Amino acid sequence: MIEQTEFALAPRRRGIHLVTGDILRQLPVLPRKGLLNLLVKHTSAALALNENADPDVRHDLNEIFNRLVPENAPYYLHTLEGDDDMPAHAKSVMVGASLTIPITDGRLNLGTWQGIYLCEFRDYGGSRKIVATVIGE
Repeated sequence: MIEQTEFALAPRRRGIHLVTGDILRQLPVLPRKGLLNLLVKHTSAALALNENADPDVRHDLNEIFNRLVPENAPYYLHTLEGDDDMPAHAKSVMVGASLTIPITDGRLNLGTWQGIYLCEFRDYGGSRKIVATVIGE
């Protein structure tokens, strides 16, 4: 079986946001075993798996990205869409637009401390569209 759904996540400010629950609420009933692929349909946001218990991790990751890819660098050519736009594209490339997660016994087979993150790299990115594809038996 293959099922696919598309939904939007609520707008969020720039940062790393735990969205595991938001995504689970939008998914169809998961198969006994299979795979879930998630794709964020935007070039200035990303999806990641990481620590879901300590919110300091989200803060620190955001700070790391902002230091690695600063705004207003003199070498950016793509500047018409705001100071945060080109850095957001670069950060999105670094993290990635998709995740594939195994499904076991009808549940996402994540590690004990893993959660799904929306990495919002724009100050005002708006809602973010996600395509979820479930492949399983």
